[in-house]
Amino acid sequence: MRDFHAIIKRLKLYLAKGKRRKVLDKEVADALRVSQSYFATIKRRNAIPYEQLLLFCEEQGLCANELFFEKEGM
Repeated sequence: MRDFHAIIKRLKLYLAKGKRRKVLDKEVADALRVSQSYFATIKRRNAIPYEQLLLFCEEQGLCANELFFEKEGM
């Protein structure tokens, strides 16, 4: 299973599809529907926001395995 930073990196890759610029932490926080300060806190603590990630996956039709595990194909 991936750690927090690897999960966020995969999420940023998903959010970057179709864009020609880097995805910012602000955009990740918005996608997860959390405040920027909360995202900064969990990032500093290396705490995975499972509930928010699973809700995001459900809304986007994304398989959670692609974020959490080393499975290729995203």
